[in-house]
Amino acid sequence: MKFLDLAKVYIRSGSGGNGCVSFRRDKFVEFGGPDGGDGGNGGSVWAEAVDGLNTLIDFRYQQHFFAQNGRGGMGRQRSGANGEDIVLKVPVGTEILDEDEETQIADLTEVGQRVLLARGGNGGFGNLYFKTSTNQAPRRANPGQEGVERTLWLRLKLIADVGLVGLPNAGKSTFLAATSNARPKVADYPFTTLHPNLGVVGVDGVEFVAADIPGLIEGAHEGRGLGIEFLGHIERCAVLLHLVDGTSATITKDFRTIRSELSQYGAGLEDKPIVLVLNKVDALDAKMRTANRRKLEKASDGETVHLMSGATGEGVTEVLRALRGQIDDNRLRLKKPEVEAEPKWRP
Repeated sequence: MKFLDLAKVYIRSGSGGNGCVSFRRDKFVEFGGPDGGDGGNGGSVWAEAVDGLNTLIDFRYQQHFFAQNGRGGMGRQRSGANGEDIVLKVPVGTEILDEDEETQIADLTEVGQRVLLARGGNGGFGNLYFKTSTNQAPRRANPGQEGVERTLWLRLKLIADVGLVGLPNAGKSTFLAATSNARPKVADYPFTTLHPNLGVVGVDGVEFVAADIPGLIEGAHEGRGLGIEFLGHIERCAVLLHLVDGTSATITKDFRTIRSELSQYGAGLEDKPIVLVLNKVDALDAKMRTANRRKLEKASDGETVHLMSGATGEGVTEVLRALRGQIDDNRLRLKKPEVEAEPKWRP
């Protein structure tokens, strides 16, 4: 399934049905009177967050959503049928923006959350509605109210507990593949990750969701590279995992580049708790490990630096525990206990 996190849609609610002008015409009834029914209401357009979706790709192939119009009223006091509503099913974490791409209409962060995007038009009154003691044969009826037409943007921000950040080839995808069932592309060239990947990570009996985004480069907050397009997916994270390539010759510069980009992007990323990791230590000897760790500690003003190798699994459990300690308990999920197979019966 292709990943898409921004889509433009055109919606229109249904128009209300017209009221009816009608008079009763029965044999032996001299004064039948008005009997025109009301028109039906037009259908509305809703958006609903559903489980099981993590992309907006469906809205690339269908962009127009029009609710059904209400039916007109009829004689014999018959009201028109209401138009059917239409529901846009979106992933959890979808923001709905107005046509200017800035005004937020709704932010759907929970499964089952619904929001009304365009209300259907009211049906018009038939002439029966206007009957009074002084006007017993009205010949007027109201037209149905027009529907609402809007152009909206859907922007998906994945809801994850941990966001992975770092330069290209820092080992983010390797870490996610080693700790979850996710299978992101892993290669020895930059920008192998072209879209965010989600994985469920478990440690000490609890599970949480980690999001891997494309690597950041200097100037990402200005639109360079791919990172600026996907930084929004870690805005909702509880903690960030900052991976630094231990084999790089410019460790200090690499560290400061990422922190600078997070700070200049804003949206509260610079205020989130961060777990700092020196990755790929399996390629370093003891002397280089110590030297690079001290460089990173000095550049980060004394932050705790974890040593890890996503390829060999060294230090991975300690990093997961550090992440788990920064996540609120209400965001964690208990692991499902493994069901042991019952022993086969033997006579």
